[in-house]
Amino acid sequence: MDDMKEPGRRRRGPLLITAGVLLVAAVSTVGALGLGGGGSDDDKAEGRGGRLVEVSRETLTDRTEIDGQLGHGPQTPFPVKARGTITWLPASGTTAHRGEQVLRVDDRPVVLLYGSLPMYRDLGLRQTTDSAAGGGSGSSTGTGEGTGIGEGTGTGTGKGADSGENSGSGASSGARSGADAGGGGGSAGGPDAGQPASAARQRPVPLHGMDVKQFESNLSALGYSGFTVDDSYTELTAAAVRRWQKDLGLPRTGTVDAGSVVYAPGAVRIAGTSARVGAEATGTPVSYTTTSRIVTVDAQATETRWAQRGTTVSVELPDGRSVPGTVASVGKDAAAPESGTVSGTDGGTAGGSDGEGDPAATVAVVIVFGDQASLGRLQSGPVTVRYTVKQRKNVLAVPVAALVALAEGGYGLEISEEGSEEDGSGAGTGDGASRGFVPVRTGLFAGGKVEVSGPRVREGMKVRVPE
Repeated sequence: MDDMKEPGRRRRGPLLITAGVLLVAAVSTVGALGLGGGGSDDDKAEGRGGRLVEVSRETLTDRTEIDGQLGHGPQTPFPVKARGTITWLPASGTTAHRGEQVLRVDDRPVVLLYGSLPMYRDLGLRQTTDSAAGGGSGSSTGTGEGTGIGEGTGTGTGKGADSGENSGSGASSGARSGADAGGGGGSAGGPDAGQPASAARQRPVPLHGMDVKQFESNLSALGYSGFTVDDSYTELTAAAVRRWQKDLGLPRTGTVDAGSVVYAPGAVRIAGTSARVGAEATGTPVSYTTTSRIVTVDAQATETRWAQRGTTVSVELPDGRSVPGTVASVGKDAAAPESGTVSGTDGGTAGGSDGEGDPAATVAVVIVFGDQASLGRLQSGPVTVRYTVKQRKNVLAVPVAALVALAEGGYGLEISEEGSEEDGSGAGTGDGASRGFVPVRTGLFAGGKVEVSGPRVREGMKVRVPE
């Protein structure tokens, strides 16, 4: 990891020109006479201090850094629907998993389950009333005569519940839905005719819905069986619920009260409580965060091209270690930042459009970690996020301070006598001189170095860095 600050991209030109201008006076005589012209090598060497460096071949990487905050993300309140007195609260920083309590109300647990739907109603069997009571009833609507033969005689006739008139030869026949009439007059229905409505039976009916399926999925994950995980709350579901309630120390009703369960996407970290034991369970007494640690960055809204989902970044932790992270999300709503809270690589304010004046709007960028263990025991704190803007591989590079502004324009490098005599070729001047200046083209600036190229520049050449 580079320890030195890198020049900001927008300020790069002015900074380099300024550095070069400071050296113009030192080389103006050379520039005026032309490259390698005039004077002896000894004259050129007089009064010229500095250090010698080699032109090296390497990979230059332009990185940008921005401040961030390590933590567990925003807090979310639990939608507690239980009513009563809070008798227990969890400690902040603890982790709650499926099936565990997140608080107790009237000494009864409010249990955490996993899901996206809120608990908006009680879950249980509904009761319905049967409208039929025993056999069917008929009414005499027709007439006819019959002569009974056999046991008993009668002259009565009846019209049963089935269509058509019935005249009996022997015993008359009554309503087909009731018992057969043995004899005598006509029948007005079966033996259950006229039964009071209060004697009708109650029977359970399954409850249906996606919230039922969500609950049953959790019940199954907790190890309770004997029912089918679907969108129907049946007698089998109620039986499993009774076993679950027994294990929780609750009355075995087979019905899940809406206030006894809260849902979250997964295991949660208790972030804090807004009530005390003994208070009424109203509002949002407990809030939670994700269990995973993340980094949140307030990035300048105009500089978020790097912040694409899946981008790999390097995060420097408060203890000095660097770990890899991945951009998980980028906010869609810009907000005015707190002035001076976000710093750029050039020592200015990254939130500002040009490092001066009012800071620009920012968006929240969330960075996640594939290996939570790499973060160690740190739970929160300020961090520095670094990301690669541009990279140039296998290029010639020298320290930025080695650049010299030439009188005729552009930049050059001062070739040292040592460098030109290594192979006896007078490398760098092309005219056999042992010392002089060669023009160069500049490329990427990164890490205090600059990419240089030109027909007279080669790897290993020694150049002078003026003091």
